[in-house]
Amino acid sequence: MRIHYRLLVLLPVLFLLCGNALAHPVLWQAKVGNSTIYLFGTVHLLPNDTQWRFPALDQALSQSKTLYIELTDDDQASIAPLILRYGLDAEHPLSTQLSQRENDTLANAAHVAGLPGGAQTLQPMKPWLAALTLSVAPLLKAGMDPSQGVDKQLKTQMTAAGKPVYGLETAEQQIQFLANLSSPMQLAFLRDTLRDVDKSTEELRSLVDAWKQGNVAAIAKLENDELKTREPELYRQLIVERNENWAAKIKDMMIRQPGTVFIAVGAAHLAGPDSVQAQLAKLGVIVQQE
Repeated sequence: MRIHYRLLVLLPVLFLLCGNALAHPVLWQAKVGNSTIYLFGTVHLLPNDTQWRFPALDQALSQSKTLYIELTDDDQASIAPLILRYGLDAEHPLSTQLSQRENDTLANAAHVAGLPGGAQTLQPMKPWLAALTLSVAPLLKAGMDPSQGVDKQLKTQMTAAGKPVYGLETAEQQIQFLANLSSPMQLAFLRDTLRDVDKSTEELRSLVDAWKQGNVAAIAKLENDELKTREPELYRQLIVERNENWAAKIKDMMIRQPGTVFIAVGAAHLAGPDSVQAQLAKLGVIVQQE
């Protein structure tokens, strides 16, 4: 799942050998006619001291007239009513959908995650929301800051520069991707989360490290490979189909809106054989690494 720990001791040596060619997150570019698109993978939660900017990125942002991120309406006022609408089912408590052993695991996972109210807080939630809550809670407990997410910082920067920021999706669409999963698939999502809840902070730190080093292969391994193996249908709906949709939007954007646009989406969507770049290639748009 991640780089062998023995290899980590080599990183300082590699940096010394590389001189000024320090690793950084990957930036991609595509051109069609008079249109230029920059693609940049993001991490939605970061430690607040993470350094990730580099000159080519700053130049691309400066040249871009518009920013697209996954969604812009992710404030509490927008999300709260959607959670009430799509995420709760008080008539079917979560415990009634799980075995006794799974309920014991759920209680332990809630404790490990430091979830206020413990497993009882999860009872009125649908399985997809419980899984998401258990995934995020330990990260917040470990000091990961949603306000420091790359997409948030890019949005703030471009807005301050007077440039428009748009969403590729809406908060409701993203929530519906999970809420519309079948009950068995939602439970599979929850069980998958329960297996790894004690590893979530470690795995996010590994993801951040791989992302900062521009290690796209490691990102694919951490973010996509296990989901694809364990839950192929979930992988198809959450990764492949969305990447296909975004690629179609991007190509249409490049044809209809000449100019330079910066697009930032979760790093997992720009890694692996089903990436946005791969979907664009199928549509005849060649993306090159900067």
